[in-house]
Amino acid sequence: MVALLLHTVPLVGHPADRIGRSICKATSVSSETPNPAGTDHRADPDVAQATRDIAEVPAVEVITTAAVHLMSAAAVKCGLAEGPDAQEHLDLDEARRLITALAGLVTASAPDLGSQHAAPLRDGLKSLQLAFREASVIPDAPGQGPGEKLTGPVA
Repeated sequence: MVALLLHTVPLVGHPADRIGRSICKATSVSSETPNPAGTDHRADPDVAQATRDIAEVPAVEVITTAAVHLMSAAAVKCGLAEGPDAQEHLDLDEARRLITALAGLVTASAPDLGSQHAAPLRDGLKSLQLAFREASVIPDAPGQGPGEKLTGPVA
């Protein structure tokens, strides 16, 4: 069984009494059984607090956080990282997967996000699609680049 573990922290500037929203600090995937036999996590105050913290995070924040993680990873895989070793991280096969996943997330969630949140995500996605085209030795046909089946051709 696979469990997704989310850790949240209060937003900077919010009071310590946790009134206010939380954001995702880190995520990890565990293959361990989430509720081993004989363990009742409902009585654990830390688990209860973590559950309340997760419940307070609006869907828009979860979606945009996931999109930013995908964008960051795709940028690194496209060779856009800073530093002398940026080209060592170039992996266009991985970048294609990340950009396509980002395109799916942005396209599917845009109506629910509203233009205030969706527009910057679309701009970031388009920039990554163009960066991918630039980094490719053999360019994809128009409409065949990463995520372009979902977004349309990028030029």
